[in-house]
Amino acid sequence: MTEHVRIVTDGGILTLTLARPDKKNALTDAMYGKLADAIESAEHDASVRVILIRGEGDMFTAGNDVGEFAAVAAGKSEGSRNVIRFIQSLARCTRPLVAAVQGRAVGVGTTMLLHCDLVVLADNAQLSTPFVSLALVPEAASSLLMPARIGHARAYEMFALGETVPAQAALQWGIANRVVPLDKLDAEALALAQRLARQPAGALTATKRLMRNGEVLVAQMQAEGEQFGQRLRTAEAREAFTAFAERRPPDFTKVA
Repeated sequence: MTEHVRIVTDGGILTLTLARPDKKNALTDAMYGKLADAIESAEHDASVRVILIRGEGDMFTAGNDVGEFAAVAAGKSEGSRNVIRFIQSLARCTRPLVAAVQGRAVGVGTTMLLHCDLVVLADNAQLSTPFVSLALVPEAASSLLMPARIGHARAYEMFALGETVPAQAALQWGIANRVVPLDKLDAEALALAQRLARQPAGALTATKRLMRNGEVLVAQMQAEGEQFGQRLRTAEAREAFTAFAERRPPDFTKVA
């Protein structure tokens, strides 16, 4: 339901809040659609100078709604296209993106941070990208951005083993700009967003365009998406999601 994303514009800052705390802010197709609409619209709204992404409750986001993934793996659904719109909107966004992250940031909850220009983590933040553990592949151009940001060895461990990265390590590795106490998170992220909103918007846009090529990122997303879609329909994926639903460890050794 689209009310699971709250949208507020104030002082030149567009704040997008993931507001599904009872489900750990797991992202549905409808939520992706509303996020994509907001980011795409901001590109044509001169009053929006900065975009701030945050999550309600004790967790930034548990990532994609596993129920929707499971339906695709079981052949009961064709899957979502709004997630593609969302991640491409991040790649093409010319406005500064700021993220405020508390608790767990799983899957796309972590990979979207690679598109943010300033990332503030609460001291209890934990980042993870367990795509391979679900028999899938990385997305959101993270197969390109993550190794470039933290090196191949660390990126491979995060992807292949699903290792969780605590806040201080994420800061040291260069995934985040700040780590603050949980009760200071929103204030710190907002203060940074306000500072950016006071900067010359044209210079910020030009700087961001020089630092990253959105179309290169979109091309990587398309390559990842082809593999992701294929993997989602494999026997390995069915085993992964069946095991998740049955609350047991998956056994990939018996998958033909």
